[in-house]
Amino acid sequence: MSIGIFDSGLGGLTVLKEVRKIFPNEEIFYFGDTARVPYGEKTKELIIRYSKEITDFLLTKNINVLVVACNTATALALEELKAVYDIPVIGVIEAGVRSALSVTKTNEIGVIGTKATINSEKYKQEIHRRNKDIVVYQKACPLFVHVVEEGLLDGEIIESIIKHYLGDFDDKVDTLILGCTHYPLLKKEIQKIYPDLNLIDPAMETALDLKKVLTENNAAENKGGHVKFYVSDGVQNFRNIGSMFLDEEIEDIELIKL
Repeated sequence: MSIGIFDSGLGGLTVLKEVRKIFPNEEIFYFGDTARVPYGEKTKELIIRYSKEITDFLLTKNINVLVVACNTATALALEELKAVYDIPVIGVIEAGVRSALSVTKTNEIGVIGTKATINSEKYKQEIHRRNKDIVVYQKACPLFVHVVEEGLLDGEIIESIIKHYLGDFDDKVDTLILGCTHYPLLKKEIQKIYPDLNLIDPAMETALDLKKVLTENNAAENKGGHVKFYVSDGVQNFRNIGSMFLDEEIEDIELIKL
């Protein structure tokens, strides 16, 4: 068995980290589309095209299951990928919603994400599909992706950006879904400013969804535990920043032009 994971860049490593906690022995192929990040300001048609190109590439590695570790691609391309490809395809939105609904006490949930994710209203639709009584507040936070990709995870600039975006949620929500896989890298800073806010990182729930899918498909366990990384640009930057929040060195990385 081998697992394919892709994201627009570094953010999907938060999902990879959780997947490896559950599946330390599996062979994993990770693709970060660093040449075309961020996805959140691009059209649905482009996101679908990029997602298919990456999936086609990962299929050459004989993956058995695909994890779309990108909220924008999940929102705009997941259903298309499920329809086109004959392997299980897992996204991150349902996982985040499920987790948020389990912890909210006030039935007021905030969602932050890229412009494309927020405009798609996929989170709001999924929340209301499960519970129509939830009040949902949404906000696009496009700068978060840029600062994370630059490795700026704390300090006065980050604190100012967080307050700029999340000030609108003051006293309105008790739970906030980090609706972009880049955003958990800012989790410590967000929690420092808003200590009473339940922050939902969909990565852990996504890994549990993957476990369920693999169990249902009776997937045999590997014993290698190797992760191969591919990026479409910026190998050294990806290696430096990615190693920082994976808490291990990224060695096996290759530049791929799609």
